[in-house]
Amino acid sequence: MNILPIVVGTLLPAAVATYSIGYEVRAFTLRRVQIPILPAGSTPIKVLHLSDFHMTPRQHKKQEWIASLEELQPDVVVVTGDFLAHKDVVPSVLKSLEGFKEVPGFFVFGSNDYYAPKAKNPLLYLKKDDGTRYEGLELPWQDLKAGLVAWGWKDLTHTKLSTNISGVDFEFRGVDDAHLFRDDYSKIAGRVPTNKVGIGVSHAPYLRILDAMANDGVSLTFAGHTHGGQLCLPFKGALVTNCDLDIARAKGIHKHNQMWLQVSAGLGTNPYTPFRFACKPEATLALLV
Repeated sequence: MNILPIVVGTLLPAAVATYSIGYEVRAFTLRRVQIPILPAGSTPIKVLHLSDFHMTPRQHKKQEWIASLEELQPDVVVVTGDFLAHKDVVPSVLKSLEGFKEVPGFFVFGSNDYYAPKAKNPLLYLKKDDGTRYEGLELPWQDLKAGLVAWGWKDLTHTKLSTNISGVDFEFRGVDDAHLFRDDYSKIAGRVPTNKVGIGVSHAPYLRILDAMANDGVSLTFAGHTHGGQLCLPFKGALVTNCDLDIARAKGIHKHNQMWLQVSAGLGTNPYTPFRFACKPEATLALLV
């Protein structure tokens, strides 16, 4: 009897699980991209894109790594939601971001900022979305918002605002979480003024949001939510996006019609599914040129 297949079949899943849970989920990575959207002759602008912390109080390595990104000296910080995963973690999130409080910041919230995660079968992520949502206890997202706004950061939830950064006029616009069907793009609809660069911010990159942003002349939209697929196949990539975005664009910089789309694989996971494979947690430094 050849026992090799039995040994491999037993040890390989264990090795993958050990790597996924013990190493990759904490292998924080900085991804750098360049996006050509600024008027000719503009000074390049560094945007730090953070997403999907899913923070719990004991995740000290993650908190320290986020804080260390201050060394990048970004011109702007954009956070696309899911900061929270625990009712007591707001102080930890604010401490992680404290080094950026003098930097212009823009944010929206995601489903896991509003409600704590619940245990559920992770295989449900592989099924077609039937619209069912599992909402846990309410989380103190209002406290997080108050802390960020006190720094001067802007909550873009169903809001449009104009600002000048490094001599470039921008119009930022954002929506509430589309995964929980809280989005209402009509509240921010309208063409981006021709003398401004339009930046969209959405937690989840649902096509209805991306289509509306692109049709209104937004140049670049930041999003998260997908976790980059979280469990990916080497050389193939994501199997799911947890929304209606195609798996080829589960993370990274892509085009959506004439609009650039920057999707972050995020920094965390649901605490009940604390693993990643072939999809390291990440932050992105986007150089706008």
